[in-house]
Amino acid sequence: MQNKFFPEIKNKFGFGLMRLPLLDAEDTTAIDIEQMKKMVDLFIERGFNYFDTAHPYHKTCSETAVKAALTSRYSRDQYILTNKLSQTFFETEEEVRPLIESQLEACGVEYFDFLLMHAQNKTNFEKYKKCRAYEIGFELKKEGKVKHVGLSFHDTADVLDNILTTYPEVEVVQLQFNYFDYESDTVQSRKCYEVCEKHGKPVIVMEPIRGGNLIKLPDDAEELVKAAGIGKAELAIRYAASFDNIMMVLSGMHCIEDMDMNTAFMADFKPLSDEEMALAAKVAECIKSKMVVPCTGCRYCVDGCPMQISIPDLFTCLNSNNMFKDWPSKAYYSARTAGKGKASDCVACGQCEGVCPQNLKIIDLLKDVAAAFEQ
Repeated sequence: MQNKFFPEIKNKFGFGLMRLPLLDAEDTTAIDIEQMKKMVDLFIERGFNYFDTAHPYHKTCSETAVKAALTSRYSRDQYILTNKLSQTFFETEEEVRPLIESQLEACGVEYFDFLLMHAQNKTNFEKYKKCRAYEIGFELKKEGKVKHVGLSFHDTADVLDNILTTYPEVEVVQLQFNYFDYESDTVQSRKCYEVCEKHGKPVIVMEPIRGGNLIKLPDDAEELVKAAGIGKAELAIRYAASFDNIMMVLSGMHCIEDMDMNTAFMADFKPLSDEEMALAAKVAECIKSKMVVPCTGCRYCVDGCPMQISIPDLFTCLNSNNMFKDWPSKAYYSARTAGKGKASDCVACGQCEGVCPQNLKIIDLLKDVAAAFEQ
């Protein structure tokens, strides 16, 4: 099935290359290339061709993994490759083009099908404007090194409206969009989606399972989904894909089993029924009544932490402890702080809050983590 927005894309389900299989769970650069090759093969075999990476993913190793598992093994017409221009890797206009060209080389391709301005928000948009990043992207499109220019976004709907008004040439927008965040005051999935509709821009979905949070459901939500006879991942991914203006739904699958499961139900995609949509809304309410921290585990907060606190992992502990009140949460906390910073080690420098796409009050939340596990 061809994509209704871009006919070169097959179906509307993509392989997000942010959470790849690892040989060592503690080393995000140790990508299991052999398992990744099997995942790529199965993905293409089942009729999909859209791959999404970014320079920061796996500390820049996602791009070289793309070359090893995909671009060196398949002809260029067999896949669609999206990459992103990330603000932490350039400071001046002069650095933008060489960075993108280095990314092309790392991925082993002569052009990107889609180049996205990465993680746009009110603050970093000013940097992109100052460095003429969008203009350079449009120039690269004219040169054939980029087929389409878009953006990924983490902020409020009014900020998105301003960006699309400033740069109407933008072709696609990547949004965090799932049934939990649909009416969120922080993420504003619905409002941002409606801005895209207003500007005539198709939407690429990231975090349809919200970093795995829509798989790890509390007991009452789990029973609702089980009674309906639908898988948790299936409910979340098909929910996102059921909206008319959705061009693509990405999933950051980290093992061959996830790839097998997700491609099975998306190969012959069917939108959720009215009853299934109502189920998703009920499950969201169950989660909201128990979840303390709506963290997606993007890990943008981790690299610059002076105390080496694995912040998303500690928030996972807190959410798990709140939902399930189980001993593994405490054991997991001990494991994740062994040889690293504890929540109480936070020096409140604010670096983490400055890069958090969810605008979380991380400093205060770490105090909650410390209270739950260190007393």
